[in-house]
Amino acid sequence: MTLIESTPVTAEAEDICVRAPSTHPRPDGDDRYTISEVAAFTGLTAHTLRWYERIGLMPHVDRSHTGQRRFTNQDLDWLALVGKLRLTGMPVADMVRYAELVREGEHTFEERQELLQQTRRDVRSRITELQDTLAVLDHKIDFYAGAHRASERAS
Repeated sequence: MTLIESTPVTAEAEDICVRAPSTHPRPDGDDRYTISEVAAFTGLTAHTLRWYERIGLMPHVDRSHTGQRRFTNQDLDWLALVGKLRLTGMPVADMVRYAELVREGEHTFEERQELLQQTRRDVRSRITELQDTLAVLDHKIDFYAGAHRASERAS
């Protein structure tokens, strides 16, 4: 069972897959991927995928009768969201908490929203810091470019 299969297709399911990739390697219904296929598609290692499952970030991955993990398109969508959350710098504990809240249902919308809003504030703060850093770098680059031109004129 995937994270979404336990939930009817409602705003809850939509929450998980907002901005999901427009294409998947296989159409729904034929979407049973091995861990190595998911690793190749996502760029994550099999070790990372197993770790995500172990810590509750990637729960309820379906298994074949032999115990092999079988991922779905919905799992790929969830991993895409997790990847975006990682890029924000969100701590793993907060990502796991978010996954828990999603599994708990719609009554957690407010708490999820606050968690994402805090992450957004953190990202905005980092963007401001990076813009300030970029301005310093631009100033230094311009300084060295000017110094280089001045030394060429002097020679």
